[in-house]
Amino acid sequence: MEFHDLIFIGEVVLQSKIAHRASERLEETSNTFDRIEVWCSIQSILVAAGNVSKILWPSHKYKIRGERLRQLLKVEENNLLSSRKFRNHFEHYDERIEEWFQSRSGGVYVDLAMNPSMSGLGNSHRGYNSLNNTLVFRGESFDLAEVLKALEEIYENCKPHVLTEIP
Repeated sequence: MEFHDLIFIGEVVLQSKIAHRASERLEETSNTFDRIEVWCSIQSILVAAGNVSKILWPSHKYKIRGERLRQLLKVEENNLLSSRKFRNHFEHYDERIEEWFQSRSGGVYVDLAMNPSMSGLGNSHRGYNSLNNTLVFRGESFDLAEVLKALEEIYENCKPHVLTEIP
């Protein structure tokens, strides 16, 4: 293993810890409906997962690095984190707004809905269901628990490759 692999693995560890900490905050605040903290936590999870995804499934230019790291960390090619589709909905939200207004001639614009499946706001742009820890984007559902589980598995596979104990 080369030194720069250790740097990337260290970053995977950091991003996994950031996502874990954000999930703890999300769990603590989702019942109080502190919308800012809920969405701050969700965004942190999505960004951290996206950063791990970019390290393990990089652009074509760095494809070999991704393959090498996935092999070292025993991560399957089709791992849930290989897709950045849902993260992109949130990261490129400005584009999603433009697309929605270009494709619609009006309608109700509902965003940042809490428990949209219970409130009948299933067509909200962004929503969070605290009961099952899922995100909703225009009818699509995304299981945050599965994302966190995938990050945890990768984190565990990082442990043999780091020089110091991971707290």
